[in-house]
Amino acid sequence: MATLKSSSSSLSRSRVMKKESNGPKVEEGLNPFKYDKFDPDAYVHNNCSLNDREIKQLCSYLVDLKKASAEEMRRSVYANYAAFIRTSKEISDLEGELSSIRNLLSTQAALIHGLAEGVNIDSLSISSSDGLSKDAISNSEYRETSDLDKWLVEFPDLLDVLLAERRVDEALSAFDEGERVVFEAKERKSLNPSVLLSLQNSITERRQKLADQLAEAACQPSTRGAELRASISALKRLGDGPRAHSLLLNAHLQRYQYNMQNLRSSSTSYGGAYTAALAQLVFSAVAQAASDSLSIFGEEPAYTSELVMWATKQTEAFALLVKRHALASSAAAGGLRAAAECVQIALGHCSLLEARGLALCPVLLKLFRPSVEQALDANLKRISESTSALAAADDWLLTYPTVANRQTGRLSSISVGNTTAFQHKLTSSAHRFNLMVQDFFEDVGPLLSMQLGGQALEGLFQVFNSYVNMLVKALPGSMEEEASFDDSGNSIVRMAESEAQQIALVANASFLADELLPLAAMKLSTINQAANKDDNRRTSDRQNRHPEQREWKRRLAGSVDRLKDTFCRQHALDLIFTEEGDSHLTADMYINKDGNVDEVEWLPSLIFQELFVKLNRMSNIAADMFGGRERFATLLLMRLTETVILWLSGDQTFWDDIEEGPRPLGPLGLQQFYLDMKFVVSFASQGRYSSRNLQRIVNEILSKAMSAFSTTGLDPYSELPEDEWFNEICQDAMERLSGKPKEINGEREVNSPTASVSAQSISSVRSHNSS
Repeated sequence: MATLKSSSSSLSRSRVMKKESNGPKVEEGLNPFKYDKFDPDAYVHNNCSLNDREIKQLCSYLVDLKKASAEEMRRSVYANYAAFIRTSKEISDLEGELSSIRNLLSTQAALIHGLAEGVNIDSLSISSSDGLSKDAISNSEYRETSDLDKWLVEFPDLLDVLLAERRVDEALSAFDEGERVVFEAKERKSLNPSVLLSLQNSITERRQKLADQLAEAACQPSTRGAELRASISALKRLGDGPRAHSLLLNAHLQRYQYNMQNLRSSSTSYGGAYTAALAQLVFSAVAQAASDSLSIFGEEPAYTSELVMWATKQTEAFALLVKRHALASSAAAGGLRAAAECVQIALGHCSLLEARGLALCPVLLKLFRPSVEQALDANLKRISESTSALAAADDWLLTYPTVANRQTGRLSSISVGNTTAFQHKLTSSAHRFNLMVQDFFEDVGPLLSMQLGGQALEGLFQVFNSYVNMLVKALPGSMEEEASFDDSGNSIVRMAESEAQQIALVANASFLADELLPLAAMKLSTINQAANKDDNRRTSDRQNRHPEQREWKRRLAGSVDRLKDTFCRQHALDLIFTEEGDSHLTADMYINKDGNVDEVEWLPSLIFQELFVKLNRMSNIAADMFGGRERFATLLLMRLTETVILWLSGDQTFWDDIEEGPRPLGPLGLQQFYLDMKFVVSFASQGRYSSRNLQRIVNEILSKAMSAFSTTGLDPYSELPEDEWFNEICQDAMERLSGKPKEINGEREVNSPTASVSAQSISSVRSHNSS
C-alpha cells in the first residue's frame, strides 16, 4: 500500500503530459468500447493479424488506452463517490447495480491488464525500451491506486460487518489500520481531501458506535468478570480511558447494589450479622474494582485518584447503612459491646483493602466515632444510675461475690481462684459497680483505634467519683457537705450507722480504686494480660507504669482520699467534741494539772485513751474486712491518728491559752502533755500506723509546749522525767485499755505507776535538775 501511495504523484504527472499530446486521439480511440455489444475477443483477433510494425503501434496504443481508461475510471469514481454513498443509504435497490458496475470495471481492468501482460514487450526493439519501462512503472502505480480505491470502498462495509458481529478485537485492528492510512495520506497528501475527510468521518462514526456498544455491555448486570474487563480494555484502546474507568467503577457499584436487594437488616440486637453481610458485599466489590483498575489502567495518578474517591464514597455509604440499621439502636441503649462488635467487623473487612493500597479504616473510624461515643456515654450513665439505685438500699456489709455474680456478664475470661481480684469483700453496690465496669471494658478494642481510650477512662473516673460522693453521703454527719457534690446531690443513700459499716465504705472505694478498676482498664492497654493474670498486684504495678493510666489511678486515689478525709474528720470530731459542742481537748486539761498535785494520777488523758480504744477497735474490724490487704487498714488508722493530732496542732484557741493564758503551763501540766504525746506515738508504733508525718507533727507540738513552759523561767527538760518513765506508763495504759493489765508477782498492780509521783519519778526529776 505504501508503494502504491508513493507512486501516485508520478502517475498524475504522466497522465497530464499524455493528455496534452494526444488527448483527442485517445478519446476517439475509445469509441469502439462504448457500444453495449462490444466483443473483446473479436476485437483482438481482427487487430492482431498485423505485421510487426502494426503490432508495435497496437501495443503502444493499448498502453495509452489503459492509462486513459484508468484516469477515466478514477475521475468517475471520485466524481460520483459522495453521491454514491448518499444514494446507497437512501435507495437500497441500487446496491446491486452498483456492485455490478464495480464488477464490470474490475473485469475491464483485469482484461486490459491481462492484454498488457500477455504481450512480450521485452522482445520489441531496443529503441522502445525506455518507453516500455515507463509504462511498467505506470502499470504498478495503477495497480496500487486501484487497490487503494477498492480498500476505500470496502473498508466501511468491513467495519459494519465487524461491529454487527461484535468482533471487537478485529474491529480494533481495522480501526488501527484505518488510522494508519489516514496518517500516511495526510503526510504524503496522496488522497483527495474530500475522500480523506469521508474516511475519517467513517472511522469516527463507527468508533463511536463501537464505544457505545462496549459501554452498554459494561452497564449490564449480567456482564461480569473477564467479559467486563475485556469491554473496559477495548473501550480504553479506543482512546476513551476516563469513560472506561468510570464505567468500570459503576459496573462494580451496580453489581453490589443489585446483590444488596436481598439483604435485610439483622434481627439480632446488635446487628452484627447485618454488618458482616454488608461489609462482605461492599468491600469485596471495592477490592475487585481496585484489582480490575490496576490490571487495566495501571497506576496512573488520574485513575488512582478516581478509584480512591470512589472507594471512599462507598465506604461512607456503608458506614451510614451500618449506623442506621445496627449502631443507632445499640448506641441509644448504651450497648457499647454491641456497637464495638459492629465496628470491629467493619474494620476487619476494611483493613483487608490495605494490601491493595486503599487505607479506608480512618474513614470508618471518623464516621463511627459519634455513635460509639453515644454508646459510651449511655453505658456510663447506665452504670452510674444502676449503682446509685443499689446504694440506696445497700446494707454496707462486706461479702464475697457469689458464684452467680461472678458468672454473669463476661467474667469467664478471668480466673476466679483465690488469688483473683474478684475475691475482694465488697458491699452489694460495689460488687455491682465492679461487675458493670468489668463488663464495660470487655471487647472495646475499637476505643483505642478511635482514640477513645482516654475518654473512656475519664468517663469511668467521673462515674467512680459519683459513687464515692454517695459513699461520703452515707457517712453520718456528712449532710452539711452534700451541697459540694452536685452530681449526686439528689441521690438517696442509706446511712452507715456503725463503725463496721463506715469502714466498709472505705473498703469499697479502696479496693475499687487500687486494684479492681485498674485491672479492668488494662483491656485498654497494650500489656499482655494473660502473662500476668495469676498475679494481680504485679499486673497492676506494671499497668501503673503506663503514663495515662498511672495518672488515672492517681486521680482515683485522690477521690478515695476525699472519702477517707471525711471519715477521719468525723471520727476525730466525735472524739474531740461532745454532742453539745463542748471540747474534750482544751488547755485547761494541762494548766489545771498543777492545781491538783495531791490528786495526780499518771495516765494518758481521757481523749487519747478513747482514741486508742477507737483505733484498737477499728483495727480489729478492719483486719477482718481487709483480709490479706492490711495496708488499707493501716493507712486508714494512720490518717485518723494524724487527723486528731493535726486538729490539736491547728487549734489556735488551745495554743493561745497555753502560751498567753492567765495561768501558765506548769511542770505537771507539761509532763501530762508530754505523756499524752508519747502515748500517741507509742500506740501508733505498736499498731504499725505510725508515720514520719505523725512524728513530725508530735515533735512540733512538743516544741511549742516546751517553748510556752520556758516563758515561766523554768527549764522544761529539768522538769521532765526520763523517757523510761513515760514508756512504762504508756505501756501499762495500753495493756489496761486493751484488757491486759500489768501483773506483779501474780497480783494486779492497781496504782503503779499511776497512783502518784513515785520516788522513782521524783528521783528522775531531780536527776534532770542536777543535770
